[in-house]
Amino acid sequence: MIDFSNLPVRNKTYAGANGSKISVIYNGEQYMLKFPSLPSRNREMSYTNGCISEYIGCHIFESVGIPVQKTLLGTYTKNGKKKIVVACKDFTATGLILQDFASLKNTMIDSMHNGYGTELSDILTTLEMQTAIDPPILIKWFWDIFIVDALIGNWDRHNGNWGFLYNNATDEIKLAPVYDCGSCLFPQASEEIMKNTLEDPEERNLRVFEIPLSGIKINGKKIRYFDFISSLQNTDCNQALKRILARIDLIKINKIIDETPFISDLQKTFYKTILKERKEHILNFSYEKLCKSKSSLSNEN
Repeated sequence: MIDFSNLPVRNKTYAGANGSKISVIYNGEQYMLKFPSLPSRNREMSYTNGCISEYIGCHIFESVGIPVQKTLLGTYTKNGKKKIVVACKDFTATGLILQDFASLKNTMIDSMHNGYGTELSDILTTLEMQTAIDPPILIKWFWDIFIVDALIGNWDRHNGNWGFLYNNATDEIKLAPVYDCGSCLFPQASEEIMKNTLEDPEERNLRVFEIPLSGIKINGKKIRYFDFISSLQNTDCNQALKRILARIDLIKINKIIDETPFISDLQKTFYKTILKERKEHILNFSYEKLCKSKSSLSNEN
């Protein structure tokens, strides 16, 4: 168990609305220390499980081979109160500048929408028209993240929490590791909600087919992960589904959960069940549908 309470604190600050954050030095490296936020929906909870979600979500991204921020769980005590916190290694500590996708979207001078608008058609136009990153690489990256977010149930991936690392000295830009996964795996689910989800098939189905919605919109409405992915309407999304599904190893993911400190057996079972159900009913189902559609087309030809 890591105690982050008495580490050297840096003056660097971090934006974002999901909990308090400070910059600390741990083992000679700079980390952003994220504190649990107050629940906005479930008032029965003292704090959300956002730090746990951040840790597990990032490790799931890592398990499928997607570059992601390094995260560590530990505690922080102040005024006699101990909290579970997550330390996120600062990938800008070497002087690189984090530029979010919204800032890149703002460079599209002919766009009618602002950088933070999450209409899918506008996002896709930006991915194709921007010149900072080779478009096929950026399109692949976007959809790979989307598929993993579908697995882990991330409702808050928006244009402000994925992006690029910019080197001011060389004018070079590259993809930033995935970060900000604290809104996955139902961080506001209380013990009662977890128990009900495990016991009631309708509650499980709710958390597979209906919620959470994606932060991305079509015609002003947030996307349902199941509806969009299983529609097979986007070829790049279909390709990402094939790529990522082949890399998802539930045995490896369950090991991540089993080795996560601070969480109860109930939480472990809840997380494992949610991931298994979402993989089976969203990703596996959609992939099988995709294979059948290709087989049908092949037979017709």
